[in-house]
Amino acid sequence: MKEILRTNDPTLIAFASAMLKGEGVGFFVLDQNMSILEGSTGAIPTRMMVADKDAFCANAILKDNEIETGLSL
Repeated sequence: MKEILRTNDPTLIAFASAMLKGEGVGFFVLDQNMSILEGSTGAIPTRMMVADKDAFCANAILKDNEIETGLSL
């Protein structure tokens, strides 16, 4: 698995999820419920992971929708 996105913005995760689902790319969101442990401070970013084989495609989809991944694949 490769990390495709890391953010503290829950709306960005929702938008990226919709884009990837729409294109049929499987993904997994990590650390989504960590706010329970951290006290809702937003200190732990949410990560979105994709399979190694889908990383290039997922990165292209997000960039086409103006979501900066910060990754160079």
